[in-house]
Amino acid sequence: MAKTPSIMVPLGTQAPDFCLPDVVSGRMLTLADIRSPVATVVMFICNHCPFVKHIIAELSVVAAEYGRKNISFVAINSNDVASYPDDSPEHMKEAAGRYNFTFPYLYDESQDAARAYQAACTPDFYVFDRDLKCVYRGQFDDARPDNGVAVTGKDLRLALNNLLSGEPVSKEQIPSLGCNIKWKS
Repeated sequence: MAKTPSIMVPLGTQAPDFCLPDVVSGRMLTLADIRSPVATVVMFICNHCPFVKHIIAELSVVAAEYGRKNISFVAINSNDVASYPDDSPEHMKEAAGRYNFTFPYLYDESQDAARAYQAACTPDFYVFDRDLKCVYRGQFDDARPDNGVAVTGKDLRLALNNLLSGEPVSKEQIPSLGCNIKWKS
């Protein structure tokens, strides 16, 4: 299993817009459709990656918990489904149901969204404030499939709790680590 770290885009980076299909509702969604007046979490995930599989149940819990606090979440899958058929839209829809996603799961067939966000791996997390400026980019927590650390979402939770309390988000952030985005050749 290849371990690829996320690219740490500069804090303050404006969230790039997108218009992508939600595999559950079938609707085309843009950043404006999803954005929250508190914070917006953009996640790059997929179905087959062991790093995503390791955290997905807790990620779903975190998204539901903070969704009730008016923070929006969106997941984007940008992988090449010709080479990785487990990441196809029909399998994405199944995963959204299996893990009780409370957020849209978007399919980035062109891979333009992944390029715009400089997504490098799955999972890759970006938190944007009310003005859609990046305040956090990094790991969910320290858990990895092979390290025995409990999955808690502590790093993402800390950033979101700071935003909710009006405190600054620490600039000391650890890159996410996962499978590389499966780019089309």
